[in-house]
Amino acid sequence: MANKFKAHPWHGIAIGEEAPAVVTAFIEIVPTDTVKYEIDKESGYLKIDRPQKFSNVVPSLYGFVPQTYCDEKIAAFAAERSGKVVVKGDGDPLDICVLSEHAITHGDVILQAIPIGGLRLIDKGEADDKIIAVMKADAVYNSWKDLNDIPEAIINRLKHYFLTYKNLPGEPATCEIAGVYGRDEAHTVINKSREDYQNKFVK
Repeated sequence: MANKFKAHPWHGIAIGEEAPAVVTAFIEIVPTDTVKYEIDKESGYLKIDRPQKFSNVVPSLYGFVPQTYCDEKIAAFAAERSGKVVVKGDGDPLDICVLSEHAITHGDVILQAIPIGGLRLIDKGEADDKIIAVMKADAVYNSWKDLNDIPEAIINRLKHYFLTYKNLPGEPATCEIAGVYGRDEAHTVINKSREDYQNKFVK
């Protein structure tokens, strides 16, 4: 009977048997979106979080990794690696940016992604990591295997987006990037977010 209904993108879709080397990514927004969509945690449908009021454009496909959660283990690891006070995880699934040469026209899709790095974002004392990945079998980006393969300009573009996407004129910035890491650490972050998910949702 359950197969007759749409699976919840966070809880009902598998992360993938090859995780953390290859993960399922649920894409919420794409670079052409002028509205920020995000998953409604209750229903599993995409909802409009907010219109993009300023010139920020997400520089990659952006979504989350199913069956992950950012809580105590993610926060502890962020604190350990950054040396900063990290109060907790942000209470959301683990975010992922997926690079591809293809123009994906809309979100609400799943794809297979290969994590190759990440940004350690801290927002108001909460760990909010952003995994950087390439789309599996992408003809251009599939050759990138680790952080050092990514041109600095792309890293800077991702940094700029996440440092400014919540900013409002006249108000102090809330986000900081406490580090950029490679594939092995990205795998650790994914595994810790899976542990947080198990601790929160699987009894």
